[in-house]
Amino acid sequence: MSHSLRLEAPTPIEYFAALVAEDAGLNLLEAAASLAQDEHPDLDVQAVLSEVDALGLRLRQRLPADASAQSKLRSLCRYFYEELGFAGNVNNYYERDNSFIHQVLATRRGIPISLAVVFLELATQLGLRAQGLAFPGHFLVRISMGNGELILDPFTGQSLSRSRLDEMLQAFRGSTGLQGEVDLPVDLFLQPTPPRDILARMLRNLKEIHRAAQDWTRLLAVQQRLVILLPHSALERRDRGLVLESLGHWPAAAADLEAYLAQEPKALDGPVLQERLARLRERGGPALH
Repeated sequence: MSHSLRLEAPTPIEYFAALVAEDAGLNLLEAAASLAQDEHPDLDVQAVLSEVDALGLRLRQRLPADASAQSKLRSLCRYFYEELGFAGNVNNYYERDNSFIHQVLATRRGIPISLAVVFLELATQLGLRAQGLAFPGHFLVRISMGNGELILDPFTGQSLSRSRLDEMLQAFRGSTGLQGEVDLPVDLFLQPTPPRDILARMLRNLKEIHRAAQDWTRLLAVQQRLVILLPHSALERRDRGLVLESLGHWPAAAADLEAYLAQEPKALDGPVLQERLARLRERGGPALH
């Protein structure tokens, strides 16, 4: 007796989990584009990749085979910012669409990190050595040349001098209350950021947007991805538990908080969370074992 096989497409979260399962071969653009599937479950991520490939091909066809790195970078910046019109979304900076790659491609507007993801892909397709930099408060791009390197602000397309980077770091310290308490050199923040950490920063941007709006359903979707992306992060597990609690999922919330406390037995918020955990167990959470 023959049985027909029923093949089902993975859910958005299963697709994301597969994309980020291993660091080797992690495709930043594909994983970044997939983040929008929580909001747009029917999004064709492969079509997004094809769109970026087409943009890259158009530029590559214009350049001579022996173009220097400097020539490639000048052409890319002119193409990206002037011809294609990519720019920072200064009017709606905190709009969640700024974090969705397919929307950035459609509107040509984004925030530093989402613009950087597209720029990095195009730079790589040109053969440039480009990397993302998790600079405090403002994601940057570093392009390595034969005679040095250039730091680019993906929000504006401008190159940044060392003195300008120092100013930006000082401004960040002042705005966050760290002035005089943390005095780390700027070079420490100019190290390449791995794709996994770039994705985490993108998700944390969305996390803050949804938390500020108290949109617990959307926040839970982001937290699910953060826990998958950073499986060893006790803090992300804790935060997912708190969101689950807000949504009334007592057993799942208790399981996450219990896991956090087991991993961080000396956490400063431990006593408060122990009390919350006890209340969750009374509502039907898992028993201690």
